[in-house]
Amino acid sequence: MGTRKLGRSTDHRISMLRGMVTYLLENGQIETTATRAKEVRCIADKMITLGKQNTLHAKRQALSYITKEDVVKKLFDDIAPKYADRKGGYTRIIKTGPRRGDAAEMAIIQLI
Repeated sequence: MGTRKLGRSTDHRISMLRGMVTYLLENGQIETTATRAKEVRCIADKMITLGKQNTLHAKRQALSYITKEDVVKKLFDDIAPKYADRKGGYTRIIKTGPRRGDAAEMAIIQLI
């Protein structure tokens, strides 16, 4: 994981990132702030790399982080095999401009 604190306590930050990674793997893309997207990219790439290993140990590691079992199944059965010949860089971040309320830099993170 990265070193950004994202203005949250440790437990809240870890919980938020787990939810965002789960949602990204479930739906293929999410819209969030640019700094959160950079943190999610780091973790999502690690989860896809675990999916490529396709061992029982890797499945258990993924299950310990991702909050839904059906998303882990999708990761190992559908998502990871698509990236079998790719060495990394499974996600793309597209900046979409400032948010209206607080002018935070927004971005869309998606699986390539």
